[in-house]
This record gives sequence, C-alpha cells and structure tokens, in this order.
Amino acid sequence: MTKKQVGEDVTNQLTRTAVIDAALHVLDERGLDGLSTRAVADHLGVRMNTVLWHVKTKARMLELMADAVAADIRYDDLPDVPLERVRELAARYRRTLLAHRDGAALVTGTYPAEPHTLRFADHLVHALLQAGADEQQAAWTVWTITYFALGLTQEEQAAPEESDDRLAQAVDPGTHPALHRVLPHLRQNFEERFTFGLEAILSRIPA
Repeated sequence: MTKKQVGEDVTNQLTRTAVIDAALHVLDERGLDGLSTRAVADHLGVRMNTVLWHVKTKARMLELMADAVAADIRYDDLPDVPLERVRELAARYRRTLLAHRDGAALVTGTYPAEPHTLRFADHLVHALLQAGADEQQAAWTVWTITYFALGLTQEEQAAPEESDDRLAQAVDPGTHPALHRVLPHLRQNFEERFTFGLEAILSRIPA
C-alpha cells in the first residue's frame, strides 16, 4: 500500500463525529485560545489535511462543536407548566455551556443553524408560545435568553478567583459613589444573577 493510500484509508475511517469529539477534548484541555485544526490533528495522530477534509475550515469546525455542545441538553422530565419549562431549559443550557472549558465563548463566536441547536430553540419557542407569547415575542425572547445565558456564562468562565479583589480596589468611593454603594452585590454569585436575569426577561411574558 502506498503512502497516499494509507493516508486515504485513515481519512475514510475517521468520522466527522470523531473529529468534533477530539476538538472538544482539545478545548477542555487547552481552552479556546489553544484550539486549532492542527491541535485536533495532533490529538488524533493524523495530518491536518485529514481534519480539514471532514470540517473544511476552522470556522466550520467551531460551528459543529457548538452544535455538539447543544447535543448534551436533555429534554426528559421537563415541567408541564410552560414558563417553568422555559426556566428549566435555560438552566440546562447554562449547565451544558459550563460543562466545557470556554464553552460559552465557543458558542458565542458561532452561528450554528444545526440540528441540536435548532432543537433547543424549538423547545424554547414552543414553551413560550404555550405560555401566551405571540410569535414575535417568543422569537425575540429566545434570542434574549440565549444572549443573556451566553454573556453571563462567558463572564463566569473567565472570572478571577474569589480572592481576587481587583474590583474592590478599582472602585473608589469618591469617583464611583454609586458603584461603591452596590459593591457587595457586584460579586460573582452567578447562579443567583442568572435566576434574577431570567426572571426579568420572563416577566414580560403573559402569566
């Protein structure tokens, strides 16, 4: 067998799913800054062209990775009450993003119109429509929930250690009197902030 034939055999045996699984492993190990098609190829022990044969470009690889993250969202045991279902779906989305290093940053940089991402959006829209939202309100509320979850989770995954007091040092009571007044509430508390923000979004939906 020639060297070319060996290379073709490896390419044919490797699946796109295996490439994306490897890419997620590299993401968890190195973070988004350390992710590249070459790093994925090295992890798989293949040439970079073999990876590109399956994903075409790095941008496409990131889209497929983002959709693979969404594939981990579960849809079993969801509440029957529509708004409770929205709350639970949003919480599961956040947990899925947190399950991968830089998961929120990965998804934020993509626009994956892919099966798992669309499935999640469809479940959210369906619940909002059942709750009484009209079509525009349901669509825009899904965007709002998604943007909020991505933004807050991205901050959470990049947050400094609890012992890091840079914010307290930077906020001067003379220069930033309002910020200084609310400083204790600017601490991380991401779970509570997520709940607060989600409730603010859902408060516009008819009860």
